[in-house]
Amino acid sequence: MNSLKDKVAIITGASRGIGRAAALAAAAAGAALVVNARGREKLEELVAEIEDQGGKVIAVAGDISEERIARALVDAAVERFGGLDIAINNAATLGPIGDFAQISLADWRHTLDANLTSAFLAASHQIPAMLARGGGSLIFMSSFVGHTAGFPGMAAYAASKAGLIGLTQVLAAEYGPRAIRVNALLPGATDTEMTREFAKTPEVREHIASLNALKRMARPEEIAQAALFLASDAASFITGTAMLVDGGVSINRG
Repeated sequence: MNSLKDKVAIITGASRGIGRAAALAAAAAGAALVVNARGREKLEELVAEIEDQGGKVIAVAGDISEERIARALVDAAVERFGGLDIAINNAATLGPIGDFAQISLADWRHTLDANLTSAFLAASHQIPAMLARGGGSLIFMSSFVGHTAGFPGMAAYAASKAGLIGLTQVLAAEYGPRAIRVNALLPGATDTEMTREFAKTPEVREHIASLNALKRMARPEEIAQAALFLASDAASFITGTAMLVDGGVSINRG
């Protein structure tokens, strides 16, 4: 296990899927958590589960694409736990799926706000708090979509996730001298509620799994462990990376 003992972490999009798995794993690894999602009910269920297992956690519900929420998460970490060491910026939306020419400007902007602008806002508040602690680990949840594969019908999603890689590289170079590591994690197809929003039948999910070299989807817990590795001191010399955790879909041709 990658130890996060005595670390304080923010995890967004924590009420389901990869974010929820990351929150449970980070708490088990010893981190004190500030968890975020838009829906309060599932977030409170997560808090109760972590507290039942002896973990330290506080929830801040709200839309991370709003700056007041990005600020509130950092304020909660500092006021409740004394600072911030780790941020796993995981919250995202699929956005419109379909013909590029039919994407409305409103849908395009909403997707980029949810996936890319939210990361900018989060980092703009997280980085000063990490600097105050003498360093930290900042992780953006990107995707192989828009990086090693172009899937028809996913233009807005791909553009927003590719943008996170550029942001990662610049921030890693800018803040590396001040002991902040910045990495992007690029999951492959993962068996989450979001995946099932577009892979609605067993046949479609089987086809998606077949694209991977491992011929299966990831479990959310597998992606969460990769995030914890990047967050931990085990990755102390890793920064500026676009780390694929994609089951080999990027190299598979058969």
